Amino acid sequence: MAVSFPSIPGNISVPLFYAEVDNSQAGFFTQNKKALLVGQKLPTGTAQSNTPIIVSSTDQARVFFGTGSMLARMHQAFRQQDSFGELWCIAVDDDIAAAAASGNLTITGPAVEAGTIPLYIGGQRVNVGVGAADTSMAIAQAITTAINAAPDLPVTASAISSSVTLTCKWAGATGNDVSVQDCFRGLMGGESLPGGVGIQYSAPFLTGGATNPDIAATVIPALGDEEYDFVMHPYTDSASLDAWETEFNDSTGRWSWSRQIYGHCYTALRGTLGELVAAGQVRNDPHHTIAAIDADCPSPCWEYAAAYGGQNAVGIKGDVARPTQTLPLNGIIPPRVGRKFMLTERQSLLNYGIATSFIGGGLLRVERAITTYQRNTWGQADPSFFDSETLHTLAEIIRRLRNRITQRFPRHKLANDGTRFGAGQAMVTPNVIRGEIISEYALMEELGIVENAALFRKYLIVERDPTNPNRVNVLLPPDLVNQLRIFALLNQFRLQYGKDD
Repeated sequence: MAVSFPSIPGNISVPLFYAEVDNSQAGFFTQNKKALLVGQKLPTGTAQSNTPIIVSSTDQARVFFGTGSMLARMHQAFRQQDSFGELWCIAVDDDIAAAAASGNLTITGPAVEAGTIPLYIGGQRVNVGVGAADTSMAIAQAITTAINAAPDLPVTASAISSSVTLTCKWAGATGNDVSVQDCFRGLMGGESLPGGVGIQYSAPFLTGGATNPDIAATVIPALGDEEYDFVMHPYTDSASLDAWETEFNDSTGRWSWSRQIYGHCYTALRGTLGELVAAGQVRNDPHHTIAAIDADCPSPCWEYAAAYGGQNAVGIKGDVARPTQTLPLNGIIPPRVGRKFMLTERQSLLNYGIATSFIGGGLLRVERAITTYQRNTWGQADPSFFDSETLHTLAEIIRRLRNRITQRFPRHKLANDGTRFGAGQAMVTPNVIRGEIISEYALMEELGIVENAALFRKYLIVERDPTNPNRVNVLLPPDLVNQLRIFALLNQFRLQYGKDD
């Protein structure tokens, strides 16, 4: 018989009607692009450490990871960008050798008028009421009370005499990115200290935090083979970045032929131009984006990373090939006027594998979410994986073709082109496979993922392996659609057109 039935036997004798269902021609491509946050929890959190857990709301995150924890604050920052997407979290415990960051505020007084101290801790404003004639000791106690009454803050406070000590709620180097200052928005923003009150800070950020969790030993094994298209974390020490690079590499990692899991990592790093350039020079990972934080931005690195990755997730899920430039980093406080990276500095950052943001309409926005990849195997400059959108597009193409081939030909026989077989046979030839690939490419061209279908058809190769008769080899030459990044205009003006023009 010509028709190939998956289950109904050819020798059945019992009458009468038998039917089975085959969905190989009915399916279509769909992909649930999950996001993953990785960060530290507090001992009060109820979630099991080093275990992926789906977390829909920030209220849940506070229960699972502890109110004021790094991971709960990351969740909130992500949800300010993407309120709908599926979000998973992996909570990590402090390393046993870690030290918590801390800092001191020294208060001078007494106040000569009543007012409010607008204190900013990690970018979160805390209003501290001051009464007329309050002493420095009373003000220090008021600051301590206000801080401890705000459970979402990443610090706790204690007062001794006129001094307030702030301590990060978790241990590790990330605590050194908790900024501490007052009157961030200045007089133009209606912020000033009450008369007679002064605050001296031991440093603009907490200090002394050391030793991040061992990502290779805790988080990486917990990932398993689950697909996460957007992975956000705050760890920028070499050991952590190396662990992520190994997990996502092209030879044995998530981008390898044998795993085909894909995904992309996002983190954020604060520093001067020289510090960020130096950090970028030692990385060369196409699967990692490190976003630069302006030194004056009060928002901490873990929230910046969650926001940057979250907005890229929104953009990529909407259109995998569309550039994510201009997407707003909601909830991230921009640096003040005159204290942001200038055009020439952002150009230098991009030259060394560090992603950038810019201020537009009063908001920080994604400018160019590049990867850290800069050089090929021979150390020569290579722009092939410069933009993270390229990696997301490549993953989309592979997944679409994988879905089409496995859906259409799950249990087919393979024959040479020109073989005369019945129309209903579960048989496939290289030309049939070629036709399916070309058809899928045409669909992707309509969706704006690729271009130049005619040339793709010309250069596409589909052939049987010369030594293995059960194998088909394909040379796939997709032409990825590009992004409008630069618009250059020469304004060659005239004071008046001539009569002969």
